[in-house]
Amino acid sequence: MLASHVSAFARGDAIMTPQHSKRSSGARVTRVVEAKESRIGKKPVAVPKGVTYTLKDNHLAVKGPKGELKMQFPPTMVFEEQGDAIKITRSDDSPEARKGHGLYRTLADNMFVGVSTGFEKKLKLLGVGYKAAMQGKDLNLSLGYSHPVIMKLPEGITVTCPSNTEVVVSGYDKVEVGNFAAIIRAKRPPEPYKGKGIRYENEVVIQKEGKRGK
Repeated sequence: MLASHVSAFARGDAIMTPQHSKRSSGARVTRVVEAKESRIGKKPVAVPKGVTYTLKDNHLAVKGPKGELKMQFPPTMVFEEQGDAIKITRSDDSPEARKGHGLYRTLADNMFVGVSTGFEKKLKLLGVGYKAAMQGKDLNLSLGYSHPVIMKLPEGITVTCPSNTEVVVSGYDKVEVGNFAAIIRAKRPPEPYKGKGIRYENEVVIQKEGKRGK
């Protein structure tokens, strides 16, 4: 019981309210739970210029210069149109609604950002002879294997190679961009001793100390 009170005070959702009892004159601590609004979820989702959308029965369809995205949101979310923005609130204070408030607001915002400006992931190749190049519509990777690694691009994904050691994955769907970048990295993850392999830009790879001779 004490642990639950301590965790409640640590979260800031408990209030100490003194109450007088007929049996004793001392103060008694009661726990009052207040459902606070998500700091991310309460922010309105901006609608960029050049982007159109349709909203019906929590089904959101967004169309812009980069592409088109659709998503069905759960009934625990309530959409309210406010001019050039959309406000997302909870239908109730149930655990499901509270947990998903910030998540679904972020997903909706990613849809508008994706179809207007898009997303990108940058990767670097480190290693002797490691290089990348576009071969038609396919990505050709030389990663020290006995054969080149040829990768076909998913629909809606664009890949460019500014240099033979750089790969830029871009697209309007943030999930697909991140997923394809992770697939590329998995073809030769950074090894822990010299750091050779494919890594994200600005990724920090912790290296181990090599074995020493006796």
